[in-house]
Amino acid sequence: MKKQLKKLKKEKVIKLIKWFFAFILIFLALIIIFSTNWTLENYSIENFDQILFTLFSDVGTGSSDLIIDFIKENILIPLGITIVIIIIVLFIKHLFKNLEASLNIKIRKKTLKINFYKLISYISVISIFLYAIYYAMDNLYIFNYIKYSYIESNFLEVSYVDPEDVKLEFPDKKRNLIYIFAESMESTYADKEHGGAYYTNYIKELVDLANDKDNINFSMTNLVGGARTAFNATWTMAAMISQTTGLPLKTSFAPNAVESYADGTLVPGAYSLGQILKDAGYRRYIMVGSDLTFGGRRTYFETHGDYNVFDYYTAIDKGLIDEDYFVHWGYEDEKLFAYAKDELKEIAKDDKPFIFTMLTTNTHSPDGYVDESCDTSYDSPYLNAVACASKELSEFIDWIQDQDFYENTTIILVGDHLSMNTYAFEDIDENYVRGVYNVYINSLADTDCNKNRKFNTFDYFPTTLAAIGVKIEGNRLGLGTNLFSCKETLSEEYDYKYINERLREKSLFYDECINNICK
Repeated sequence: MKKQLKKLKKEKVIKLIKWFFAFILIFLALIIIFSTNWTLENYSIENFDQILFTLFSDVGTGSSDLIIDFIKENILIPLGITIVIIIIVLFIKHLFKNLEASLNIKIRKKTLKINFYKLISYISVISIFLYAIYYAMDNLYIFNYIKYSYIESNFLEVSYVDPEDVKLEFPDKKRNLIYIFAESMESTYADKEHGGAYYTNYIKELVDLANDKDNINFSMTNLVGGARTAFNATWTMAAMISQTTGLPLKTSFAPNAVESYADGTLVPGAYSLGQILKDAGYRRYIMVGSDLTFGGRRTYFETHGDYNVFDYYTAIDKGLIDEDYFVHWGYEDEKLFAYAKDELKEIAKDDKPFIFTMLTTNTHSPDGYVDESCDTSYDSPYLNAVACASKELSEFIDWIQDQDFYENTTIILVGDHLSMNTYAFEDIDENYVRGVYNVYINSLADTDCNKNRKFNTFDYFPTTLAAIGVKIEGNRLGLGTNLFSCKETLSEEYDYKYINERLREKSLFYDECINNICK
């Protein structure tokens, strides 16, 4: 009797374990499928590196709304569906508990009896889980990532020009630099008449800045345009690195690489804009309306130029916002511009040159954020945010131009990367080539080679230094070319497709000398 009870208990425990594993596999499968769809619906992802980097890097506070939405849509909903599936299966099992169907397999003298319903259940659960894995790997470019990790290329090593080996000659009077990364800002948002993709000009103010005869806009056409983004320069941290080092942000499982993503020590072998300016005696500042820790940004700017940081938490520490204040990614751009004005007034009191870097957030996908002072006259919430950003950026630049320090200051306003919004571009011409916006204001360099160019955001790196009057030996830094020089860019020499193919491939040089320090 005791043996029978023990056997029954053991069978119940085994059944519970089987049901538990079935629950977990279905739950995980649904999480994988839902989160893959959520990613594809909310972000224009073109490679797995971005996802891998984000998984390993510190996200800080991020956007609370984004995190809450992710949990609701990709964890709570799959959890509810899994519970419903298990309940339905248990109900069906109860209805047909007296029916038996088995498969008898005779092996030599032994007969193996397999319950047909159990077999179908096991196959179904495992199949669902395996399909979810395949679905994610196919749609999130994981297969491509694996494929290219086995193909080696020396393109980076051959093409890279180490800034530490290049003679850089600053003007006698060093020029201040205000560098504004406008989140997801594209020349695409202009109307067709001015080089954009729409019938409405959503960035009228930025188009006016680009067309101002005293300013310079580099374009792929003879109208207002921008730069292409190379592979692994298509999200904010990668974009910042591409524009300040002339390099992509390639993920790697090489020694120390994963650890560097986690602590934010990115591309330690790269010599960046911030380091160049630090060595030239510049004061360095970065201001963002979010937690700068997100995506490794804080440590990157601290280890590549030792920047003074003003972010969401700085605003709290200074009593500018309450501890529980949180809008969009931290505080909105309207406040960012107001705080920037106060900071610049203080910074400009010192005669030493400075670089003041900013990053806006209101045009971050999926829907952006519209400040209260802006109109919402368009049907698209995202394009309302874009139009609002154009107006606010223009007003901020007007303010800078009214200040005494402007005479010796160059302003560079650029998008960081193409937008990841998935619906605002559905109706544009499929053959239209989207470009990252740029305008160089009060530049010491000039050129007549700014239109009908092939270039990408790597080229912004040496072009920035040229704009503040730095003479660059050979006019090349990183993978970038000084656009003011009219020298052929790598994109013009090799074409975009060829470069992107090479950047996808494994680079031992990058692993050894960029993700590590090989000198």
